[in-house]
Formats: sequence, C-alpha cells, structure tokens
Amino acid sequence: MTSRVDVSANRRERKYDRRTQARRVAWALCSLIFRCIPRPCWALRVWLLRLFGAQIGRGVHIYPSVRITMPWNLCIGDQAAVGDHAILYALGEIQIGARATVSQYAHLCAGSHDTRDLARPLMTPSICIGQDAWVCADAFVGPGVRIGKGAILGARAVAMKDLPEGKVGVGNPMVVQAKHD
Repeated sequence: MTSRVDVSANRRERKYDRRTQARRVAWALCSLIFRCIPRPCWALRVWLLRLFGAQIGRGVHIYPSVRITMPWNLCIGDQAAVGDHAILYALGEIQIGARATVSQYAHLCAGSHDTRDLARPLMTPSICIGQDAWVCADAFVGPGVRIGKGAILGARAVAMKDLPEGKVGVGNPMVVQAKHD
C-alpha cells in the first residue's frame, strides 16, 4: 500500500510571515516597473533591486526580462551579468560571484520541497555561483548546488550536484569534464 501525499496540510501551512508576504506583493508590483526600464539603464534596475534588499556590486548588468523572486535573497558580485529571460528563483539565498555570467534562459532554483515528508514542506537551500563562472544558456542549477570558481555549466545542462572549480559540466544528468583552459 502506498502513502498519500497530504496536499491539504501543505496548502494550510504558512510558509512566510506577514512581513515577507507584504514584501513579495510589493516586489510583484515593482517588478512591472523593473521590466519596463530600458535595457541600457543597468544602474536603475540595480537601484530598484537594492531598494528591495538585494546586495549588488558595481558594474552589474541585469537584463529587464530577468524574473526574480524575493530579491532580498540575492547577493551579486562586481561586474556579474544575468542575461535575458533568466530566472532567479530566490526562495533561498542566491550568490553570484564577481564577473560570473548567468546566460539567457538559465534557471537558478533555490527552493524545493522535502519529498521524504508527505506534507512536502518548503525547503530553501542556497545556491552559489563562484566568481568567473559561467552558467550557459538554458542551464538549470538546482537547490543547494555550488558552481565553483571559473567553472562552466554548459548550455541546457542540469546541475543537481556541485560543479568543482575550473571544471565543465554538460548534459542531463550533468557529467563533469576535465578542467578547461
């Protein structure tokens, strides 16, 4: 006999306090403004994200089509870039190191559910993208994953485990290749 998932318990559970819920609503409204800021106005988008608690370094380029959940969980180093249509699902902390690139359509997912519990409670393990790393187009970085300094996660690759410093990860499931030059 199989156990049944307790969907009702999951939906009844309050995942965020009132303050966080209010911040999420305010960000949802301001994210409409974020999306309308013209592409070359990088500093204005960064200013808006900082207003919502994001820690963002100098010279950061975040494109207007990027979808961000809970910007107060973002920490982005100097000269990093987040490309068109990337998703930063920051239910937990997302750290993007200096000069790192998160390419178009990449998805960083710092949230999941505990599948061992039938109530499926929310979990928010952090993600860390090391400095000088590159998360290529349409790649997925799962909860709790660390992409090492100078590592490259190839296009459409899925990282559900850490990618060591200076290595290249390709495919789904991700296969780690030899150190790149």
